[in-house]
Amino acid sequence: MTEFNWIVALTGGILIGLSATVLLAFTGRIAGISGIVNGAIRFKQPVPWRWFFILGMLLGGLFYKTVLFPELAMSSSLTPWPMLLGGLLVGFGTRMGNGCTSGHGVCGLGRLSFRSLIAVITFMATAIITVWITHHLLGL
Repeated sequence: MTEFNWIVALTGGILIGLSATVLLAFTGRIAGISGIVNGAIRFKQPVPWRWFFILGMLLGGLFYKTVLFPELAMSSSLTPWPMLLGGLLVGFGTRMGNGCTSGHGVCGLGRLSFRSLIAVITFMATAIITVWITHHLLGL
């Protein structure tokens, strides 16, 4: 496991906020990832910008991992099946919550959405409780 690097984290946060702002400013579209992916696979109009956004995220992550910081590459000892199940559960949760953490946290709060504020408070409270249970009660 690598040590936390606050410069990399800050740079990533700035780039995420900047990309969400640029997308909203130039297209009027919100950069909520679950909404973008959902619109792309359902072929909602207009489709091309959604696929370009998804491709840009994938290529950006690949560029980061292979060119900029190959030493920070993460690996997992999990088999693909638990990760696939986890991804499906996250997808189900984003449909139930009308958006994902990135959509509510980055875009919703930036637009002063009350619904997003409630969603982010719920996400954070759940995360805090989960960490407390796993680290203090279960000792994981």
